[in-house]
Amino acid sequence: MKKTEELRPVTFIKKFTKYAPGSVLVSYGNTKVLCTATIEEKVPSFLKGRGQGWLTAEYSLLPSSTVSRTNREISKGKLSGRTSEIQRLIGRSLRSISDLKALGERTIYIDADVLQADGGTRTAAISGGMAALVSAVQYLQENKKITKNPIRELLAAVSVGVFNQEVILDLDYKHDLNADVDMNIVMTESGKFVEIQGTAEKNTFSHEQLLAMLALAKKGINQIIVKIKDGF
Repeated sequence: MKKTEELRPVTFIKKFTKYAPGSVLVSYGNTKVLCTATIEEKVPSFLKGRGQGWLTAEYSLLPSSTVSRTNREISKGKLSGRTSEIQRLIGRSLRSISDLKALGERTIYIDADVLQADGGTRTAAISGGMAALVSAVQYLQENKKITKNPIRELLAAVSVGVFNQEVILDLDYKHDLNADVDMNIVMTESGKFVEIQGTAEKNTFSHEQLLAMLALAKKGINQIIVKIKDGF
């Protein structure tokens, strides 16, 4: 049984699929997300002729990823607010550490497909997206399409919260469902924040608890970044 200050088992299986330049199966415990990075040799119309690239993301829960079947959003004709918010979060997180001019006039698409959900799907998707982006950039460099690495530094994401008055790292679904406080943190390798999403779900939290959550998130993110680096 994991301790409150420990991550669930975190793994990154790289080159998980054949065709995408970047492909990673990331697991945070029982949460499993397939993250791929594909490259298109053009940019959106609003960036044409500006000498820079673009990076964007899409996110989805597959139908069998949850206990009861999740309908594909394409069948509803529109994305849910949650899906839109998460894919914007993934995109802006990865853009924050990217030199888009060094990318050239091309677009990298990060696709995060949740195969199995047990809490922390957005944080796993961000970390898996980071690993997939590293692979895609290596592909571009190996094929002499770019000369400068556009990744300024690595980042990762993890959840923290307060559960039964204890500060806890990397919430699974059970903890997430019953947490007094739920927070998602995106942080760079150098310790700079990209995003802090925190909510008092059932009870308010103190300044001391906030500092404790941030410190625990930093510890977890540093461990995740070490795992992202492994194998590259």
